[in-house]
Amino acid sequence: MNLDPQSAAILKLVNESDAPALGEGTVQEGRDGFAQMTDMLGVEAPPVQTIREIQIPGPNGDIRSIVITPNTTQTGPLPIFIYYHGGGWVIGSPETHKAEACYYANKAECIVILPDYRLAPEHAFPAAPQDSYAVLQWASTNADTIGGDASRIAVGGDSAGGNLAAVVSQMARDHNGPAIALQLLIYPVTRMGTATQSYEDFKEGYFLTAVAMNWFFDHYLTQPGDWDDLLASPLLATNLSGLPPAYVVTAGFDPLRDEGKAYADKLKAAGVPTEYICYEHQIHGFTSLAGAVDEAREFLDKASAALRKAFS
Repeated sequence: MNLDPQSAAILKLVNESDAPALGEGTVQEGRDGFAQMTDMLGVEAPPVQTIREIQIPGPNGDIRSIVITPNTTQTGPLPIFIYYHGGGWVIGSPETHKAEACYYANKAECIVILPDYRLAPEHAFPAAPQDSYAVLQWASTNADTIGGDASRIAVGGDSAGGNLAAVVSQMARDHNGPAIALQLLIYPVTRMGTATQSYEDFKEGYFLTAVAMNWFFDHYLTQPGDWDDLLASPLLATNLSGLPPAYVVTAGFDPLRDEGKAYADKLKAAGVPTEYICYEHQIHGFTSLAGAVDEAREFLDKASAALRKAFS
């Protein structure tokens, strides 16, 4: 496999930068650096109808969330896509993924909710999945307040957000709802502390490193039993039947590649309609670099098409 030239050029800049590498600085440095990167290299946000903040009741106070209504000619309630941002449960925010969310909103003609779920280390596991499920429950029972259709809700996310989307899908099945039309899992974390071939092959030099993942784990998981908890490691679930249809994406030069594929394979074996795509020439995080990586823009279009299909 050859690395995509555009992603390789970005890696060269990142690896030659004086800024702390991911997982090697303070939490605030990690958050600031990630925000700067997505702002510089992310897709340009298309104009949408409205972007507003709301407060969604959560298990430990309100969850600030951004609601994006698309430019569309559709009439009537619109489908809802809840997108959980990536960032290792430590960095990232609705703002780092807002431009992507606007793109999804217009292309899939849906309302997008970006929850500002609680982050570690201030709020360790299981705060993030608890907040994420609360947002899904709220969307199902309050869809009309944002012009949404409660019968057409999808969940998705990248990396840690993909982990949360997978976990929420299992929680919804196990708690008899809400119903989910699609789970869009973008290079998801599915097993905490896994030892796979891709972890070994790409443990350094490809943006997301083994050092960075351990840094995230150490901030997020504070109790010995957390690592094997199904709210952290959805791959460990013995039964995946009855879960929502899945669209699973991995990157070829990503430590998380193998566990993402393993989850897709396990979903298929359980009879869950699953589409799996590996972008073999890409690095972890490439979908947030659509302003500089052509294949990332192609992915956004394909993922939006998958959402449209699920909503129809």
